[in-house]
Amino acid sequence: MLRFGLGRGPRLETARLFLRRPRLTDWRAWANLRAASRDFLVPWEPTWPDDALSIPAYRRRLRQIGYEWRSDQGYAFFIFLRETGMLVGGVNLSGVRRGVAQAASLGYWMGEAFANRGLMGEALTALLPYAFERLGLHRIEAACLPHNKASRALLARLGFQQEGYARGYLKITGRWQDHILHALLAGEYQTPA
Repeated sequence: MLRFGLGRGPRLETARLFLRRPRLTDWRAWANLRAASRDFLVPWEPTWPDDALSIPAYRRRLRQIGYEWRSDQGYAFFIFLRETGMLVGGVNLSGVRRGVAQAASLGYWMGEAFANRGLMGEALTALLPYAFERLGLHRIEAACLPHNKASRALLARLGFQQEGYARGYLKITGRWQDHILHALLAGEYQTPA
């Protein structure tokens, strides 16, 4: 289900979740969830700056998110439980390329307390139709570390195809690391049963 708010972007809903654009009022919940999940998230992410969870850093993040939404360069969503409104994670489409490409890169994170419950797969079943149908993208790309078995399995369940191996692709935990590249085309996506 897709609902539009007053200039705040869409609200995407599933049976257990809703996704919407991050807001300033989300800072405390975001900072607390990220802090509680730090050891769980750090192995998969770029090095966190010293002020990563501060309100000034979050404000900078929101300004960047707003710029990317307005300029059609990226679309970030937070993931919330419908029943309680609790923040559980985030997803984003970044590096949107228009013209002959019509593509974007997919990124996602989940708070440790909410991992392994099928929530990220459910969130992506809302995001992917939005990306293909509403944003008109043709291709969604995703990269993950070779040893991230959970992420690789998630992408496979959603129909992403493994396309290659990129050496030194992203700087994760302070060093350039290889990644496995995946992609899903608009005509290939089917909502999982």
